[in-house]
Amino acid sequence: MELVAIIKTIFAGILGTGGMSLAMWLITRSGVANADMIRAIGSIFTRSYENSFGPGIIIHLIAGTVIAFIYILLINLLSPTSIAYFILTGAMIGLFHGVAFSFLLVVSVAEHHPLEQFRDAGSEVAIAHLVGHIIYGLIIGAVVGILGIRFF
Repeated sequence: MELVAIIKTIFAGILGTGGMSLAMWLITRSGVANADMIRAIGSIFTRSYENSFGPGIIIHLIAGTVIAFIYILLINLLSPTSIAYFILTGAMIGLFHGVAFSFLLVVSVAEHHPLEQFRDAGSEVAIAHLVGHIIYGLIIGAVVGILGIRFF
C-alpha cells in the first residue's frame, strides 16, 4: 500500500469521524436522544462525565481512522463506477455497520456503562447511532470517490 493512500485514508477517517461526531452532537443537542458518543466513550475510561471529552475524542478519532481502512478496502472490493456509487456504497457499509453497532450498544455496552446517564440506550439512541454510522459511511465514500483512494 502506498504512503499516499495511507495518508488519504487517515484524512477520510478524520473527516468521517468528524461528520459522525457532529451529527451525534446535533442529535443530543436537539433532545431527541442522548447520543453523546464522545463523552460516553471517554467516561468508560475516566468513570466521570467531567473528564471524559479529551479521552473520548482521541479514542473516537483513532477508532474512526482505523475503521476507515476497512471501509475503503470494502469500497475498493466493490469497485463503484461513479462518485454517486462511491457515496452510496459508503452509506450502505455504514448502514450495516450501524445496525451491528446499535444492536451491540443497546444489548451490552449500555447496561454495563459506568455512568447512569449512558445506561438507558433505547431505540432512540440506537437510531441515532445508526444515523451517525450512515453519515460516516457517506463521507468516507465521498472522500474515496473524490480522492481516488485505491489499495490495490
